Amino acid sequence: MTKNKIAFQGELGAYSHIAVNEIFDKPEIKTCSTFEEAFKVAYQDEAYKVVIPLENSLAGRVADIHYLLPKYKLQIHAEHFQAVEHNLLAKKDADIKDIKFVRSHAQAIGQCQKLILKKKYKTIVSADTAGSAKELAEGKEKNIAAIASKLSAEIYDLKILQENIEDEKGNVTRFLIMGKKVQQPEFESSKKYITTCIFRLKSEPAALYKSLGGFATNQVNMTKLESFSVKNTFAQTNFYLDFDGHLDEKPVQNAMEELGFHTESLDILGVYEASKFREK
Repeated sequence: MTKNKIAFQGELGAYSHIAVNEIFDKPEIKTCSTFEEAFKVAYQDEAYKVVIPLENSLAGRVADIHYLLPKYKLQIHAEHFQAVEHNLLAKKDADIKDIKFVRSHAQAIGQCQKLILKKKYKTIVSADTAGSAKELAEGKEKNIAAIASKLSAEIYDLKILQENIEDEKGNVTRFLIMGKKVQQPEFESSKKYITTCIFRLKSEPAALYKSLGGFATNQVNMTKLESFSVKNTFAQTNFYLDFDGHLDEKPVQNAMEELGFHTESLDILGVYEASKFREK
């Protein structure tokens, strides 16, 4: 049986790693130092898929991803919603009273401010949560803790001083599973689908209003619409769009046809089954 080959950004123990373990059964894993490196792996080798975080329920969209989507035009094969639970990790011989500093990714530090302020910890920003755990394990300092996952504690042989230290519960990250090949499921009326595209409007008055009119008249529900600048300029804007439905459905086809009239570029990034998480 051929193993799934999966790339993700971050060290072993990252939340992307946890997502990969939940999605795939014993995959062959490749860690990447940057998101672009992960995209390149799948772009250059069709055998690989990438698991990429798109947005977080507390922190919003993940930086850089929206710019990499149109650059590499990988196809979305599925989505996954991953619970994020932060933990305070330390070396095995450290005690919580020893801790003076806490190291982690900037977003994780921002999401655990109540504990940090209460304990008056000084913060050290790292590239990612699992990387902070790895750095802690490789060092000798007993007065530094890391904010990371339980999997990181297991991988790097660290002690969990305190579990679930995030300020707000219900912290969830939406991941996209992407690959070079187009992989769209056949339409089944009993299932729910998401279609994702990126488009750039023609430079004309009310272009956005007119381009989206077809979704209203055909009763196609848009679940996400975001804009982002093109190539470091304010003169042009790309739009990222998620909506309910499959390209084989007539209302979706009508809405997409109307959208196409008012765009100078339109790329379908994927048609895939909606996660059961959306039903909660």
